Amino acid sequence: METVAPAFWRETCSATVDNGARFLSLHATADGPAATVRALFDDGPGRLRLLSATTPERTLDTLVEAIPAAAWDEREAHDLHGVAFRGHEPLRPLVTHPPQTEAWTVPVHGDDVHQVAVGPIHAGIIESGHFRFHTVGERIVHLDPQLFYKHRGLERSAEGEPFESGLACAQRACAACAVANSAAYAQACEALLGLLPDRAVRRARTLLLELERLYNHLNDLAAICAGIGFAPGTMAFAALKERAQAINAELTGHRFLFHTIHVARNDLTVDEQAADSARADVRAICADAAACWREVSFSASVQDRLAKTGVLNATDAERLGAVGPAARASGIARDARTRARSLLWYGDDFHPAQPHAATGDVAARAELRAVELTQTGEILDELLAEQHEPGTAPTATVASEIGVGRVESPRGETVCVVERAGSRVRRLRLRTGSYANWPALAHSLPGNLLPDFPLINKSFELCYACVDR
Repeated sequence: METVAPAFWRETCSATVDNGARFLSLHATADGPAATVRALFDDGPGRLRLLSATTPERTLDTLVEAIPAAAWDEREAHDLHGVAFRGHEPLRPLVTHPPQTEAWTVPVHGDDVHQVAVGPIHAGIIESGHFRFHTVGERIVHLDPQLFYKHRGLERSAEGEPFESGLACAQRACAACAVANSAAYAQACEALLGLLPDRAVRRARTLLLELERLYNHLNDLAAICAGIGFAPGTMAFAALKERAQAINAELTGHRFLFHTIHVARNDLTVDEQAADSARADVRAICADAAACWREVSFSASVQDRLAKTGVLNATDAERLGAVGPAARASGIARDARTRARSLLWYGDDFHPAQPHAATGDVAARAELRAVELTQTGEILDELLAEQHEPGTAPTATVASEIGVGRVESPRGETVCVVERAGSRVRRLRLRTGSYANWPALAHSLPGNLLPDFPLINKSFELCYACVDR
């Protein structure tokens, strides 16, 4: 960690990005009247750079001009810890919800411009989210999303807890990302304790992460089909998702893989018979998914609805810090799994999957998931070729006061930062793939028709719960 004087905060962070580093996360920690702000950067293969500035006045220069991806992080730090960011004007609320609409929306003026409010209560069984559309007729001009409706205080609840107990707070941020969030937290704790996982831990965590990716991608393809009313695709992929979750329940006792990740150890056991059975089931699911995708691919009416809808180009994806399938569909071949080989079990020959054409539209995001399903099936086939046994993280490295974990969730790179106070959590910060991608989703909407919002939204398929921490 590098300490930066408040007067040089923006200059130092901007220079870090100018030198090729990539922004990962920003969070604040309050300590009496003062506040400490930390910004984390990927500074190249195997290198992280953590910059920290303590401001007695709780005021720093904004980073949004040089690092637009930090906008939500600054707004959250302001709402939760009272940190003001000079130059971030207007600093609209993110977590807090003022009653005046104009306090949190961007003003849009012009002939025939009107607003359409969707949510926060929806027809489906989903979390709360308010979408305020500015439209001309049915054409979207701008979207202001208002999330964080169920701020559960999970990060605050972890403070003062032993590392293993704090794991529950990260896990319950989102059921669909329970493994990714838990694994990122466990990695962060092990990093600050100076531990590296052994072979058994690495293999088990990779198995669980890919099982989570399998059912999520199947669910997302079903949701995309539902977004255009293509019932055959919706039902076929939804049925495959149920079969994938049945494998989860058989191997771990939980459809959403809860309680499978632990700090510095693995308790998951999979004997040879169970591994062989799961392996056969995964092969069958992936074969059926490929057949379903072929039907979707050759349906002209389906492809007409997906192509050129909700486009996120590569420049905007990079600028806004998009991650995961959303970024890769736009041509940014970045995947946290390529940098996790010492902590997980991805081989040197692993490379991020890419669609046939990285057009950044719904079609590319759907195709990318179909391609990744094949890749995930191959990884699971290898991991299930042998049984899994308990393991630990015995190898000591250099302990530190702050640990960082990075995991590729089904929705993109999830970053977890844990600060310690002895053997307990001092501060937990969880920045999920969904958190990173919500601004990119909003940016992909202008110019599209309002009735296409459900389809575009489902093509990103972001978690509301991941921001309701």
